[in-house]
Amino acid sequence: MSSKRLQRLVVLGSVGLAPLLAQGQTSAKPAAEIHRYAIEVAGLQVGTMTATRQPQAGTDVLYTLVSDVQVNFLVYHLKVYYKVVNHVRNGQLLLSTVEAHTNQGDFASRTEWKGGHYDILAKQYKHQYHGTETKPITWTMTDLFFAEPVGRTAAYSEYFGDYFGLVSGGRNGFYAHRDGREDEYRYVAGQLTTIIKKNPLKNFIVRRLP
Repeated sequence: MSSKRLQRLVVLGSVGLAPLLAQGQTSAKPAAEIHRYAIEVAGLQVGTMTATRQPQAGTDVLYTLVSDVQVNFLVYHLKVYYKVVNHVRNGQLLLSTVEAHTNQGDFASRTEWKGGHYDILAKQYKHQYHGTETKPITWTMTDLFFAEPVGRTAAYSEYFGDYFGLVSGGRNGFYAHRDGREDEYRYVAGQLTTIIKKNPLKNFIVRRLP
């Protein structure tokens, strides 16, 4: 075999191996942590909820919470779809967006870190708020889906643009309070298994799916 032909085969072989070598050098993206829940009213499933934690480059993490509910009980009708997306870096919230689509209209909330403060704008059903927050937000209501709030006294509500107070309820349970409203979060072995969202008509029960 001539030296020129041998050189040509080596070059072609190197070109063919290049994509494989590049794949080997590219680190795989960490797997997402996903928790799925059923939403029940009076023992009937009326919706679903999905919480996702997806590591990004460096210390960035993207959290997503999606809830989809449709209730039709005689004269009581409710349709609510909302999606929360939180961008976190080094444990601090940088940006949170909330979109809500309901039978009462479409609504949105946004919390954005501006370098020295958060700009907060919440426009939800029967609730509007525009303000600022200088203290870094390191714990949100979405975080409750991924860890027990041990030692925490408050969690930032991306939906309302302010805080829920947190109180330990014993038996690995925590109560979240805001403006006369109370929700209960129950954990088993550090995993959120049940949420009881208290309602004057009927409580909403959020149960972890296998």
